[in-house]
Amino acid sequence: MTNFEVEKQKWWVERWLDLLASYRFKKRLERGRSYAREGNVLSMEFANSRAKAEVQGSDNQPYKVSLSLDSFSNEDWNFVITKMSEKAIFSAQLLAGEMPESIEAVFTASGLSLFPFTLNEVRSRCSCPDQANPCKHIAAVYYQLGDRFSEDPFIIFQLRGRTKNQIIERLRQIRSQKAQKHLKNTPTTGLAQLNLALPQDISAEPKGFWQYNEPLESSLVAIVPPMEQKTLLDILGAMPLATEDANAVQQYLTQVYQTVGQQALISALNRAS
Repeated sequence: MTNFEVEKQKWWVERWLDLLASYRFKKRLERGRSYAREGNVLSMEFANSRAKAEVQGSDNQPYKVSLSLDSFSNEDWNFVITKMSEKAIFSAQLLAGEMPESIEAVFTASGLSLFPFTLNEVRSRCSCPDQANPCKHIAAVYYQLGDRFSEDPFIIFQLRGRTKNQIIERLRQIRSQKAQKHLKNTPTTGLAQLNLALPQDISAEPKGFWQYNEPLESSLVAIVPPMEQKTLLDILGAMPLATEDANAVQQYLTQVYQTVGQQALISALNRAS
């Protein structure tokens, strides 16, 4: 049984399956769905922004199928990734293999649509003699893509022109630039003290690299409880585990995070007093 037959789907997989369900000529897709269910899609790989698959049909040799979407421009992708970088939850969820539900709004803000509106926007070719498009081999790949989207949400990004590694690397660059800009705008009094205390070469004093024995400027230090009672677990969302296991682990780690946070705050306040 393939993933697209499971009752509850991840939302981005549902968006793809809804696209298939909206197609006018449903009989063209029914045979393809059977092909996918029966394992006739022998292989699928992604080269640049194109999906390539081999589908076993009535011939001895499998047919070759290719699918692609219109890629977004470099300018569009720079805008989108910059917007992603403004919310840490996007990076956290994508790294965890989840696609944030609000991420489509980032593309919409630039006049783009992450998912195609109709199957007519999907460019497809098959080496079989059938003149209809989609033929049953192409339709089988459509449904198999639902499985692949479930395993890796970055595939839809790749079909639009950016790989997972390219997106993550660009997010890191933007964050690094923002961090450097923040340091430049930080008052220099505390930074000057910190620079004097740190060894110039970490290899010379590795044990003392993170130690700072000089008093900080009191005006630069503020110890307050968090504004929101949220832990990292709340930000990252549900764990990709079986329901019973996830609940038990979530409860345990929530307690650990709360306890550690409280102890850290108490320790910091005691040192400051």
